[in-house]
Amino acid sequence: MKTIARKLLLGLVVTAVVGADGLASEKAAAPRSEVFLGACYCRAAGTLQCTGDLSERECRRRCDEALCDDWFWKERLPCWNWGYGG
Repeated sequence: MKTIARKLLLGLVVTAVVGADGLASEKAAAPRSEVFLGACYCRAAGTLQCTGDLSERECRRRCDEALCDDWFWKERLPCWNWGYGG
């Protein structure tokens, strides 16, 4: 009886190790999708406002919700304050 239990336990351990190794290799092989952050500019009622550190998708969603007349997104750039000294 002990031999059957040992074989069963050994089979479970081997299955767990092989299964975990297979999952790790799948994660390593999966392509990484880089999401870049940038400056999101929204023009509404004649004023231009900027929100930093947003992805393009977040920028589009935020500008749609804010009913912007015009918007654009600058990849990997901070907001520009349109002047010097703050």
